[in-house]
Amino acid sequence: MSRLFRLARILAVGVRYRLHDLSASSSTRGRRLREALETLGPIFVKFGQILSTRRDLLPLDIADELAKLQDQVPPFSSDLAVAEVERSLGQRLDQLFAGFDQTPVASASIAQVHLGQLHDGTEVAVKVLRPGVEAAVARDVALLETGAALAERWWAEGRRLKPREVVAEFARHLDEELDLMREAANASQLGRNFTGSPLLLVPAVYWDLCAQRVMVMERMRGTPISQVQALREKGIDIPALAKAGVEIFFTQVFRDGFFHADMHPGNILVADDGRYIALDFGIMGALTEVDKNYLAQNFLAFFNRDYKRVAQAHLDAGWVPPGTRVDEFEAAIRAVCEPIFAKPLREIYFGKLLLRLFQTSRRFNVEVQPQLVMLQKTLLNIEGLGRELDPELDLWQTAKPFLERWMGEQVGWRGLVRTVRHEAPFWAATLPQLPRLVHRALAEDRLGGLQLALERLAALQARRNRLLQALVALVAVILGILANRL
Repeated sequence: MSRLFRLARILAVGVRYRLHDLSASSSTRGRRLREALETLGPIFVKFGQILSTRRDLLPLDIADELAKLQDQVPPFSSDLAVAEVERSLGQRLDQLFAGFDQTPVASASIAQVHLGQLHDGTEVAVKVLRPGVEAAVARDVALLETGAALAERWWAEGRRLKPREVVAEFARHLDEELDLMREAANASQLGRNFTGSPLLLVPAVYWDLCAQRVMVMERMRGTPISQVQALREKGIDIPALAKAGVEIFFTQVFRDGFFHADMHPGNILVADDGRYIALDFGIMGALTEVDKNYLAQNFLAFFNRDYKRVAQAHLDAGWVPPGTRVDEFEAAIRAVCEPIFAKPLREIYFGKLLLRLFQTSRRFNVEVQPQLVMLQKTLLNIEGLGRELDPELDLWQTAKPFLERWMGEQVGWRGLVRTVRHEAPFWAATLPQLPRLVHRALAEDRLGGLQLALERLAALQARRNRLLQALVALVAVILGILANRL
């Protein structure tokens, strides 16, 4: 029954904001859709944020408007937050903390954050899930799944754009956000990947004070990255900071295959020594080795203007129908990408570039890969940060040396050494067993078993031949009898 009421409310909001009229002639369609999603609540806001990255699915004006969605909601009662902390961690608040600020410093759709202090004087941030958020998420995701299934069944573009898989990807990330132990593990993994890094700081996690609905981590102090003038006043090298952001992103994607997928300005601080500080690890992206190699080859081919290689990589990955002509696909990619080279970041708009690339993809029936949706979103975040910090940043020249070095480590002699080092423990465990394994293989009478099987097969064939001969003889006798009677 609650789902029916929710569906009724969604329909009412749709009528209120005239969502039936999203035609290209309407100059207010993007704003109306954004306001409708904000009215429907935080889960729809989050889905709108993800949808804004699907510029293959949306017109540019709607995608730009959805990108403005802010995941900011009023905080819930501090008494409820305290009760959840005590219930989850099994102790009274004064036993857990020497101090606990009742006023939250941040509030979003899934959780809110309070500041506190441990008994040893350590300053911490305490993240607490909203009461009842799991049920609200399950209800709204079920409705999104229903809508995606209908779109895939009845919409001509549905099969190529895979809306059900996009919703499934969205649901998976929401599910991870609802388990703060997972977020703590994400923070721990990212921190381990950047241990001792001169570029990125990640807060430490206090595992004894973490549970599914409560997470306690180190409090980080820094300047919000959006406050560029304040950073300049602190003596931060802004162009160097912009380049470091690009390097951090490519390091996470290509070296680790594990990247922060929610890099909006609210989740990034800058320490006084110029290092980035990452916050909020609920949404992380992961790439397989196949994904990383595909992306690296395409980026390098793109930077080198080798559009034939880009087209061939799509064909090799199976993202383009087998009968597609490489030369036609290459020419279409060249027409999109060539005009943007030798331009500073201020003159390059990834939104427009992605839109044209997706229009080209649609013409050639390229299948959109849902596992890269988070990466697309992060690329747009990187663009926004880079443009705000240093409009003159040359993204191509900043990224190209890193990718070339990474490719050299993967396929060159460094890659061979790395692979041998990775496999050495397995070889060390297997080599002492080789004599015993060889002796066992020689001792086993495998040829004897094969010979026995062949003998059985030959006997069966001989029996069939005898039956056939008897049948032929019987037929001959019958024919002879019939001939005599005639």
